[in-house]
Amino acid sequence: MRKARKRADAFEGEYDFSRASRGPIVRVAKGKTRITIRLDEDILAWFREQVHRAGGGNYQTLINAALREHMESRLGRTLEQTLRRVLREELGRSPGRSR
Repeated sequence: MRKARKRADAFEGEYDFSRASRGPIVRVAKGKTRITIRLDEDILAWFREQVHRAGGGNYQTLINAALREHMESRLGRTLEQTLRRVLREELGRSPGRSR
């Protein structure tokens, strides 16, 4: 414990924190919320690869755009409407089904 305290004292003497503030260094933009989310590794790797192929950017922005596109494609649809659409699509693909 003594070594840790000595190191802390040396650190404090080396830096001036008198005007420091707590909190994030980069402020969250207005209209954005900082969250923690767990994604499958392959999903995250895919988004990062898309950004890399595009020559740069931000994979988080790309994920946000994908979520927004998905959300907007579903606006105004009820669960019943979505289920009916999926059933129509799947039944239309059934082998032996005549139209």
